[in-house]
Amino acid sequence: MCRPWLRLYALLAGLVASGVLQVGGITIYTSGEVEAVNGTDVRLKCTFSSSSPIRASSVYVAWNFRPLGPGREESVFFYQDKPYPPTDGRFRKKATWAGDIMGGDASIMLREVKFTFNGTYSCQVKNPPDVHGIAGEVELKVVASASYSEIAILAGAVAGAIGVMMLIAGFILCVKRCHRARLEADPDQPPRERKDPTLCHPAEAVHLYVQSDVEIEIDSSDGELSEVSSNEPSDSDDEEDDSSGGEVEDDDD
Repeated sequence: MCRPWLRLYALLAGLVASGVLQVGGITIYTSGEVEAVNGTDVRLKCTFSSSSPIRASSVYVAWNFRPLGPGREESVFFYQDKPYPPTDGRFRKKATWAGDIMGGDASIMLREVKFTFNGTYSCQVKNPPDVHGIAGEVELKVVASASYSEIAILAGAVAGAIGVMMLIAGFILCVKRCHRARLEADPDQPPRERKDPTLCHPAEAVHLYVQSDVEIEIDSSDGELSEVSSNEPSDSDDEEDDSSGGEVEDDDD
């Protein structure tokens, strides 16, 4: 009774060991279709998920290209532990790595695309022992100018930015009007004094001192300032009084 089940288990084990029966698989996601303007850069997106733990040193990525017209398949990019860009062909110095293996990203970047880049790009990822899975494909269409949809998206982004700026300006204007209306509704509130920028702080002021016993007068003849002596007698006046007094005494004699 148990022999048929044993034979079935043995058959399944043999299929798994030979790879005919796929227990787990790697799943690849791509953007499907991409449009780029001639001479610009474009990112070919390719992400993956694996049933096995991802190890950066064991995962490898292969990008290939099939032209729209007749022609053979061409290698675009290869990655295993580090990027290996093409050394010849149409993609030489045009394809660069733009992915993150540990993040499940196997994307590449094409620089300054040309019309000859039109075609289908396939992204194949292997993560041993998870090596089974269907390659993802991206169809690239290089055009002379941006399509209507791209122009509409760009116009929408610009209009959105202008709208945000107008909202901010309207909010500021509304706050100012509310503040002005509050001041008009409360007339008892003292007006806010504005500080004269020409006035300096008292601590920074330079104090000038003028002697009170000195008078300044202006000579009308030449407009020059002259110093007027104080009311207190000076030493020279005392000497003159002494000399004059001596002369009077001599006359009496």
